[in-house]
Amino acid sequence: MGDTTRNILIFLVALLVLYFLVHFLLKKLGKDPANILPHNIASRLKVPMIVLFLAVAIQAGLINREIITDENQIDLFQQIRSILLIFSFTWFIVVAIRIAKNQFLKQFDVNTANNLRARKFYTQFNIIERIAIFVVVLFALGIALLTFDGVEEIGVSILTSAGIAGIVLGLSAQKVFGTIFAGIQIAIAQPIRIDDVVIVEGEWGRIEEIKLTYVVVQIWDKRRLVLPTTYFIETPFQNWTRNSSDILGTVYIYTDFDLPIDKLREEQTRLLNATDLWDRKVDVIQVTDLTEKTMELRALMSAKDAPTAWDLRVYARENLLKFIQENFPDSLPRTRLEVKEERPRQEGPSNLPQK
Repeated sequence: MGDTTRNILIFLVALLVLYFLVHFLLKKLGKDPANILPHNIASRLKVPMIVLFLAVAIQAGLINREIITDENQIDLFQQIRSILLIFSFTWFIVVAIRIAKNQFLKQFDVNTANNLRARKFYTQFNIIERIAIFVVVLFALGIALLTFDGVEEIGVSILTSAGIAGIVLGLSAQKVFGTIFAGIQIAIAQPIRIDDVVIVEGEWGRIEEIKLTYVVVQIWDKRRLVLPTTYFIETPFQNWTRNSSDILGTVYIYTDFDLPIDKLREEQTRLLNATDLWDRKVDVIQVTDLTEKTMELRALMSAKDAPTAWDLRVYARENLLKFIQENFPDSLPRTRLEVKEERPRQEGPSNLPQK
């Protein structure tokens, strides 16, 4: 018995030394910037490595060395070993998927001005990553369940006795899988991408996250709008950056009919040339409507993206109004009222003949 205890201790010490050696090598590889492994690879693989070495210890230390001889105990530890191996290898695969995705996306920068291609790949690979992890975990769970005796009998009994509960569960699962398939469709067709500017539910915002079953939209005032992925497949919405990020800004001005429009056009051109918010593409003022009281002018100006267009619209609106107030104050909207003076009635002659 003394030899057996000594052998177990030697084996455990060897496993510990091997674990710390592998951990040290991973930590060193993570610090090398030329390596594809992330800098925290050692800490990310710490738990699955411990689980893997524990499974090896159970197989080699307890079962192969015949420390455990009872058949029931051997079956129990073999099942524990199998589950630990499945858990560790699943973790390794998930980490490998994430490392591969991050390594591929390093060549794309979403913080640049023209980031359409980068946002396209970020959207695709983020969703593909979640789908792949979901499939791997589901597959690992299925393999783990097969290690338990009687799973087949339990599964058959559940399927044969499901009844109404099975129908309800099926309808619920249909909705869940519908959102998952919508996420897959978004990854392929890409009606939205990460950092797209959209109008949803009457709110202006940017696509912040695209998950497998839901999408997070960051509203302009820092609120978050969480919508199911099916929303972007089934509901019409506005995408301001579908093909490019540049956009037209619109400013409506209401004035009296006597405003000299050419002067206002000259002032808008001067204002746009004086700011970096304008991208030097579109500069237009048009009369778009007339009412019985006012004239509607629409000023169009272009900007490189939606936030810049918003600032440009505010800038143009304020300064054009200031220009009208200072130079043509009488051309601001006003109500006309014309009062006609009635002529006095002519009285008849006072010296009418008397009867």
